[in-house]
Amino acid sequence: MTLGSRIAWDDTVLPFQLDRSDIRGRVARLDGVLDEVLAQHDYPAPIEALVAEAALLTALIGQTIKLRWKLSLQIRGDGPARLIATDYYAPVEDGAPARIRAYASFDRERLEAGADPFSQIGKGYFAILIDQGKGMVPYQGITPIAGGSLAACAEGYFAQSEQLPTRFALSFGRSILPGQGERWRGGGVMLQQMPEASPFAAQGGGSGEGGLLRAEDILDGDEAENWTRANTLLDTVEELELVGPQVQPTELLLRLFHEEIPRVFDAQSVKFGCTCSEDRVRQSLSIYSAKDIAHMTTDEGIVTADCQFCGAHYELDPKTVGFEAEEAPGDGE
Repeated sequence: MTLGSRIAWDDTVLPFQLDRSDIRGRVARLDGVLDEVLAQHDYPAPIEALVAEAALLTALIGQTIKLRWKLSLQIRGDGPARLIATDYYAPVEDGAPARIRAYASFDRERLEAGADPFSQIGKGYFAILIDQGKGMVPYQGITPIAGGSLAACAEGYFAQSEQLPTRFALSFGRSILPGQGERWRGGGVMLQQMPEASPFAAQGGGSGEGGLLRAEDILDGDEAENWTRANTLLDTVEELELVGPQVQPTELLLRLFHEEIPRVFDAQSVKFGCTCSEDRVRQSLSIYSAKDIAHMTTDEGIVTADCQFCGAHYELDPKTVGFEAEEAPGDGE
């Protein structure tokens, strides 16, 4: 494969359908996106792994929804990895890229050396939030932290909240290509079937951890057989096939699912993108009084704010922020 054809698939999400099984799916490749997301912070290895996994899930899930504005994942726990937060912004117009950003809040001193990254979350919840913009009511779905990975949490969320059998296969890590330095590469496949809810699912009990529903609790008959067959085929995927760069997503689908008659659609490009701005910082500070703003003012006489996602640093005149601002931005400058 030429270098050009390999790069063409970097930072894309490719939708597909398995016509024989009536299963839809996505293949994601995040390369430059993961590099930029993780370059914003000096994360220890376990936190990098959690952020990379969450970013891949966000790209795959976000592309399956008819999204007008933003989809977010929030993973909160009582362990040293307190919060993993990601955002997926839908393309603003046809042909434009989707945008992803992510960050983590953690207690470095409590991280356990050599421990499985997922174990560093502890007890908590996995949430999917969908905001379709002005005039629309935001949606939030929550499932417990369970299953041994963020991918398993996402599968549990779809089974429990949406009764949609869903499967993720993900791979990510640092790699070195000939003639290039070390960089992050990540890839994944998502499968999802749209079944009718089974009588068992309607009872609210399942065979998963803590009584959560699993795919086998939802499906029966031909749907169950199709789902099992597609998952058995996905089990044969190799990590290097997921991250590339030697295997294109279309080649991967044919290798895995040629008997299921895979059909692909237009790929969606993805890039790192943050929506922070000085105006947004001012808006977030507009709820505070002059007394509150005074407590936020540094010894140098400025109010500072840093974006958790991209690291942007803002310095504001305290007289121009808050609902009791004495001056409009720009006055006297």
